[in-house]
Amino acid sequence: MKITETFVSDILKAEYPTDYQKIYDKSPLLQYLDKKMKAVHGNSKTRRSLANIYAIYSILFFYQKDFYNKKEAYRQFEGYDYMRLFNFYRSLYGGSKLQNHALNSRVNGEFHNKIKDVVNDLIIVNNGKYLIHIDYIYVEGHDISLVSCKIIKKYIDLLMAKDHALISILEELRGLTDYSEKKAKINALLTEDAEARIFEIISYAILKNHYKNITVFFGYTRDTIDEVVLELFKTGRTNANDGGIDFVMRPIGRFFQVTEVNNYDKYLLDIDKVMHFPISFVIKTKQNKKNVLNKLEKYIEQRSSGMTVLEERYHKAIEEIITINELQLWTSELNNSDIDGIIRDIDIYYKLEMNMDEEEED
Repeated sequence: MKITETFVSDILKAEYPTDYQKIYDKSPLLQYLDKKMKAVHGNSKTRRSLANIYAIYSILFFYQKDFYNKKEAYRQFEGYDYMRLFNFYRSLYGGSKLQNHALNSRVNGEFHNKIKDVVNDLIIVNNGKYLIHIDYIYVEGHDISLVSCKIIKKYIDLLMAKDHALISILEELRGLTDYSEKKAKINALLTEDAEARIFEIISYAILKNHYKNITVFFGYTRDTIDEVVLELFKTGRTNANDGGIDFVMRPIGRFFQVTEVNNYDKYLLDIDKVMHFPISFVIKTKQNKKNVLNKLEKYIEQRSSGMTVLEERYHKAIEEIITINELQLWTSELNNSDIDGIIRDIDIYYKLEMNMDEEEED
């Protein structure tokens, strides 16, 4: 069985030079962790899975101190108290917003889903106490709790380095005096391989500063009409699984959804979830916006099977297509103050996304 992540392979080779592959092949726990760590890649579209990984890590962290290589003593153990584990993994990097679902159900459900041949749950739940099943701790006579923790620690170190890479770029941008160079570096961040969260934050910062230069005339009567600037608001964190819309505009009430070109069915799902209210799609692609729209319209026709009521419903719900090309063009048109505003907004929302301010305060 191939080890997916290079850093997992390196750690196992260092710990078990001659039989690392055998131990991996016989360890459902190591296989599960390996499958859960794809977020270390720059263009990964997967979630970081910190809740599930930290649930495992919190138990193994205390286990190492109390029961490492003490098999018989561990067989009598009834588990670690929930609050002790919960407080520990909430104190870890990126863990301050995590809930208790992973300990209670999610890890075991996903563990069985990813590792098909296992019979026992990975985490034993015992009336508010939790422990790892002994079958998954010992492999070929080796207690793998230490190496498992090393793998998790390395995963977190890699995520931290990746998270702070953008912060370093922003610091460099702030130090530049040539605004043409600033614009070029901002535009260079907008790639089809950009991580989804980073693309969403950068696209929001660009759109916010682009639209604030546009005014509309708004009022309830002719006498109360005022000239009002457009304001764009970000509605939540990028990975929030709340079925929401990414950006909302005042005062004209436009919805924006950030997405990719590879799944047109998701476009229709986004339209359905707001009851066919028009949406502007911000798409992580360099394709021409007309080409994207044509492909989307053809998909709508295919899905609708020629039924006019369905075709019209979805066609009317597409307000605008915005691609990387438009974002880069609008960035190049902004003045120096707006470019500094983009850099400031990326910094604010990225740190909020990563809980970096909270980590620094701790």
